Amino acid sequence: MNISNSSFRANSPTVDQVGVVERAKRFQTRSIKKAAKMAGLKMVLNMIDLTTLEGMDTEGKVKQLCYKARHLHDAVPDLPTVAAVCVYPPFVGLAKSEVADSGIKVASVATAFPSGNSSLEIKLDDVKMAVDQGADEIDMVISRGRFHKGDYGFVHDEIASVKEACGAARLKVILETGELGTLDKVRLASDIAILAGADFIKTSTGKIKPAATLPVTLVMLEAIRDHYFNTGVMVGMKPAGGISKAKLALHYLIMVKETLGEQWLTNQWFRFGASSLANDVLMQIVKQQTGAYQSADYFSLD
Repeated sequence: MNISNSSFRANSPTVDQVGVVERAKRFQTRSIKKAAKMAGLKMVLNMIDLTTLEGMDTEGKVKQLCYKARHLHDAVPDLPTVAAVCVYPPFVGLAKSEVADSGIKVASVATAFPSGNSSLEIKLDDVKMAVDQGADEIDMVISRGRFHKGDYGFVHDEIASVKEACGAARLKVILETGELGTLDKVRLASDIAILAGADFIKTSTGKIKPAATLPVTLVMLEAIRDHYFNTGVMVGMKPAGGISKAKLALHYLIMVKETLGEQWLTNQWFRFGASSLANDVLMQIVKQQTGAYQSADYFSLD
């Protein structure tokens, strides 16, 4: 797609950083009544991508992750499942068999995750490996070095190539917002990813800090909103990293509802990349049901 770098900049609005930060703070002041809180907690649980992305991942660890995805807390009836498990490409086939018939999706990071520093050929091979094993979703990382050089056309075309290689799998594009530097750059990267065909835009790999924040996520949600107003096409959102408490997750849901609307409040369009969040949500659900907290020892770590 032949779009000049200056055109990308011209078509992406500047961000009022003070206004964004102030608005994001206001989402944390909303009160949530008990019935709505329980519904929200279950919604959060159903939006989580349980993840293991370590160099020491093994088949056993992936099986344990998939077991937890299917059995979050058997002592509590009527719990939803998580949305997906996310693994490296060599483990996709195993994860697919472990969550079969559960409705849980299998996502795989690809494109030289987490750095993104490799050739397009290798990145596409990475995607092909995951898709061939049955991945439902691909989480790719953008080339931040090329983005910072101002080579926005390269970033766009690389995303478009990966999208094509995904076939029927949905594509989540990770911006690694902690490396972008400003909210203006977050907005620009969001617009580029959406224009290139992203099904989701995602804040972070979870490997660096800062990861997801409310202001950064708000800027990305506004990019999604503006694209929807202009085209009628919905794009999903996934904040990842740094969200470990149920209370904060509920604030994210409030922000999504007030920025995009209720149609985004399903795991088809909104996800949390926060494995540690699941246990805190489970603890809060038990608290709502019984009036007492269970010890963290009652919940598995993975």
